[in-house]
Amino acid sequence: MDGSRKETPMTETPAAPLSADLDLIQRIIPHRYPFLLVDKVRDIVVNESCVGIKCVTMNEPQFTGHFPGMPVFPGVMIIEAMAQTSGILVGLSMDLVDKNAKVFFMGVDGVKFRRKVVPGDVLELHVKALRGGGKVWKFEGRAMVDGELACEATFTAMFDLPKA
Repeated sequence: MDGSRKETPMTETPAAPLSADLDLIQRIIPHRYPFLLVDKVRDIVVNESCVGIKCVTMNEPQFTGHFPGMPVFPGVMIIEAMAQTSGILVGLSMDLVDKNAKVFFMGVDGVKFRRKVVPGDVLELHVKALRGGGKVWKFEGRAMVDGELACEATFTAMFDLPKA
């Protein structure tokens, strides 16, 4: 080897899809309504990045209390949606479809909220893997609405991988 190729410790998955619909999402992460916050995923590059889509609608239960008369999608739920999107990326990157893997937050850093997210908005959840390949992964995430930054954060998650 001449040293010019950058090696990555991340596991490769053959023939990973470029997108994930709701059925595939539910085969990767354990979240279900009302806490499943990703409707679909596109632009998947295994071990690297993807974009989750969350269509924010008025009939979601959090809007009865956050806030009455002025519905605002909670910031912590935006961060959770980014985390769920990253869980889908890891699931596809590590061939965890139908393997009942669990994911847990370890840390969230540098969170900044830039705009309100309201019913009718479509959140684009851009996540990029900064470090990973095993049980612990680190990501940067950006939540966008109509090309405008709504939230940004870096976060770390631990994956409880199924026994072989």
